[in-house]
Amino acid sequence: MKVCYSVNGKKKEFEIKAGEVLLDVLRRNGYFEVKGNCYMGTCGACTVLIDGLPYTSCTMLAAKVDGSEITTIKGIGTLQKPHPLQKAFVEKGAVQCGFCTPGIILVAYALLKNNPDPTDDDIKKMLDGNLCRCTGYVQQIEAVKLAAKMLKKGDE
Repeated sequence: MKVCYSVNGKKKEFEIKAGEVLLDVLRRNGYFEVKGNCYMGTCGACTVLIDGLPYTSCTMLAAKVDGSEITTIKGIGTLQKPHPLQKAFVEKGAVQCGFCTPGIILVAYALLKNNPDPTDDDIKKMLDGNLCRCTGYVQQIEAVKLAAKMLKKGDE
């Protein structure tokens, strides 16, 4: 079966198997920035944006999102031009091993798109479901708050 997605702004057609999840389709096609881990939707490492909203790609049937806009971490910033969230995560020390970072940044990106001035509780609620063994979350919360300030100032 063939499906078509717009991945990071580029239309792509993929061959998928019945019952295949989006995570496996993306990784098989070179989107290694999407991390696979639990295949139960509990760790958040595989989070992508589907039509602007965060979803765990390990639980999303690939056929279900045919025609959707899929955004991975590479879709919001690059090494040469990082998004303010990416800059803030580095500045605040919220990136350590990096395995969970893409999913966490995408969840934070979706939050800031809808709520440019989140409270600590807003950030904690949005990050819930993204597990990190390295940072203890404090740095991540601080990074999201810093990114919100950067975005308000127009630092894109």
